[in-house]
Amino acid sequence: MGSSPGTPEARSGTRPSARSASLSAPSDTQKSRGGGTDTALFRLAVVDHALRLFADKGYESTTVDEIAEAAGISRRTFFRQFRSKEDVVFADHEEQLAQARAYLDAAQGDPWDAVCEAVVGVFERFTRTRELAARRYRVVRQVPALRDREIVTVFRYERLFTDYLRTALPQTPDLALIQFTAAVTATHNYLLRRMVRGQSDGGVADLRAALAGIGRGREASGEMVVAVFPRDMPPAQVTEFLGRRLGNL
Repeated sequence: MGSSPGTPEARSGTRPSARSASLSAPSDTQKSRGGGTDTALFRLAVVDHALRLFADKGYESTTVDEIAEAAGISRRTFFRQFRSKEDVVFADHEEQLAQARAYLDAAQGDPWDAVCEAVVGVFERFTRTRELAARRYRVVRQVPALRDREIVTVFRYERLFTDYLRTALPQTPDLALIQFTAAVTATHNYLLRRMVRGQSDGGVADLRAALAGIGRGREASGEMVVAVFPRDMPPAQVTEFLGRRLGNL
């Protein structure tokens, strides 16, 4: 949804080779044989090479030919997978959206929880490629056109979650659904960006705890709820318990 802590970039003036990068793009021949998983890995490898070049040379100064050469593929193969340099920056989001959609299509149980788990899944996958996400974050911050594209990409996640809830909860007011999906997406992006900036080592447990505190769109019943806790219970534990229990009322 947004971006994710990395290692120092390649030294300025050096071009990362296909073998030296943390991800290696398969050759054109290997690519043509691959299935869905191979294609996703191939695209991720090209993204990795492109972001290294953008960080090293600048987005505007890097050409498609240079990206293709660094990834060990032809220009033609590049354009079979990506329409432009801008597309390659956000290519892994397509896979993220596809996996989130597949999860929701198969989800059972509480729809609100299903959306939260889909968000957690996105977060987990981004943390597996932290260096790549960190590079993208730095590149995007420097290019206005990419920042605009990032806003559009975030909206696609919100729309996916909202459309799912509209189908699963047809009686729930639309505004409540939109407010919920905007909140869970913003929470995900906030924690991910803090991790990218090196401001937090928060993980999946932190995200789940934060998502549990977001209202589930239920209208207030007007009833009073009284809760009793041991005097020595830590405030954080009280807050987490209340958020979890009140969210299920």
